[in-house]
Amino acid sequence: MKRPILLAALLLTATAGCTMAPKYTRPEAEVPVAFPEGAAYPDTTGWADLPAATDVAPAGLYPDLRLQQVVDLALARNLDLRLAALNVERVRAMYKITGAAMLPSLTASASGSRSQTPGDLSATGATSIDSRYGVDVGVASWEIDLFGRLRSEKNQAMEQYLASEEGRRGAELSLVSAVGQAYLKLAATREQLALARSTLAAQQEAFALVQRQYDVGAASALDLSRAQTQVSAAEVDIASYTRQEAQDRNALDLLAGGPVPEALLPADLAAVAPPADVAPGLSSAVLLGRPDVMAAEHQLMAANAQIGVARAAFFPRISLTALVGTASAALSGLFASGSDTWAFRPTATMPIFDLRTTGALKLTQAEREIVLARYQQTIQTAFREVSDALATKGTIRQQVDAQARLVDATSTAYDLAQLRYRSGADSYLGVLDAQRSMYAARQGLVGLKLAEAANKVQLYAVLGGGGTAAAPDQAQQ
Repeated sequence: MKRPILLAALLLTATAGCTMAPKYTRPEAEVPVAFPEGAAYPDTTGWADLPAATDVAPAGLYPDLRLQQVVDLALARNLDLRLAALNVERVRAMYKITGAAMLPSLTASASGSRSQTPGDLSATGATSIDSRYGVDVGVASWEIDLFGRLRSEKNQAMEQYLASEEGRRGAELSLVSAVGQAYLKLAATREQLALARSTLAAQQEAFALVQRQYDVGAASALDLSRAQTQVSAAEVDIASYTRQEAQDRNALDLLAGGPVPEALLPADLAAVAPPADVAPGLSSAVLLGRPDVMAAEHQLMAANAQIGVARAAFFPRISLTALVGTASAALSGLFASGSDTWAFRPTATMPIFDLRTTGALKLTQAEREIVLARYQQTIQTAFREVSDALATKGTIRQQVDAQARLVDATSTAYDLAQLRYRSGADSYLGVLDAQRSMYAARQGLVGLKLAEAANKVQLYAVLGGGGTAAAPDQAQQ
């Protein structure tokens, strides 16, 4: 009995780690080695002084303490993130089940029976009573993985688990980014609403002035109508921004998994500490650390392992059933000397003709090519997202500065237009045009400041910042 078991153990040890899966090599990224350069892209001189995105935690990205608290609420309560974490646990359990198939399953059983045989059926012609008691411990159909089928299945399950873990990390990164974007958008909308309200107050004062001038014949009906249009336009904007503020807050509450306390919300963009700058790096190789890219690569490695499963199906499957125990006709003699029992039954199954096996191998090879194309597509998409974010980073500050100068110029023009109108040197049309230009310039400046702050968050996200990937050995714990 010991010799067959020892032989099986030696075979298992000799074949441990052997699979028929193709050797995995990381495919070419098929994107340029470096990020784009040109007039639209930032100077790389100062990048060495900035931290890499992957080295910055969400708290480091958002120095604003109130925004940090909103992010913490979202990480604790967001349902999408919770579903991603539950999916990781589900795939982890599947991996453990698959890995358990490589180990023998030990079972223990105890049995007892008594039966009576009538005399006309007995060989002695007398009624007999037979008893049997037994205790067995054994291995039921343990497959000896000579050709790596089970190990390939285990490797595939492990890669699926790691891909799900990267998916969870990607969901967390997306949530951190989305909360920051929503928070900044709410701040910008509130600033736009405050601007519309101040504009309405100014326009109501201007309308009252024109009304008094009209009453004494110093202003025309056309001037009065033009002043009224500005009041009505400001009222329209107030209603629009009020609605937008409510929608922005609803979006933030959804991301946070519940209502966000008013004390944590911003009054305007100036009240929010701007997000931190991160270094994009000089090489596009940083993209390989993005959660979606790493998840796609784990899926590719899982497809590679599945080919090993399909190849192993062409070879024999060897299983072993073994039992050791004791049996006796009397319960008192169950463990007496000479009552030992054992059974040893190896089984080998060899496929001879099954077209499904060939079809399955071709299917796994085709699926691997599909997953490979998706992996390369994911990297290309990541490259474009980073390039777009860098193009914004390289130009947005110039836009903000130019827009600020435009606001100053239009404000001066508006003040001069009012002086000319009040002195009678010009009609109210000049005031109207100057006010429209100033209001539009101020709105544009708020939008550009929002874009500048949001770009820092976007660059952090597309570079795969925050958190580290799960190590392969974590799945085995």
